[in-house]
Amino acid sequence: MEEQRLDKWLWCARFFKTRSLAAEAIKAGRATVNGARAKPARVIKRDDQVMLRRPPFEYHLTVLAVARQRVGASLTRELYSETEASRQQRVMLAQSIKDSAVIEERHPGKLSKKNRREREKIKRFV
Repeated sequence: MEEQRLDKWLWCARFFKTRSLAAEAIKAGRATVNGARAKPARVIKRDDQVMLRRPPFEYHLTVLAVARQRVGASLTRELYSETEASRQQRVMLAQSIKDSAVIEERHPGKLSKKNRREREKIKRFV
């Protein structure tokens, strides 16, 4: 049966750019395996349930396979499957973040002194 360290698997599945970033996130308590807090060296295998928090998003994954080395982005689908509820929650959160974004008007050139003061006043009270 194939097994792999959790930090290496997260790196291979392209959740983190480097293995050390994956290890730091795991040490910070952002990953659990089968409901228990994990360490970077935790061995995972097929059918393990991994919950990963990458603020503001949360991923609920099932391990389908392990890879000996980092795989291409198109091949990551073979390493894990995400629950539908997790996917829907991420999409809804991303949409709400996008909807709540403050959109500033873009003025051509430098703002007048009056407009700068109004902008600073708004920023102080928000």
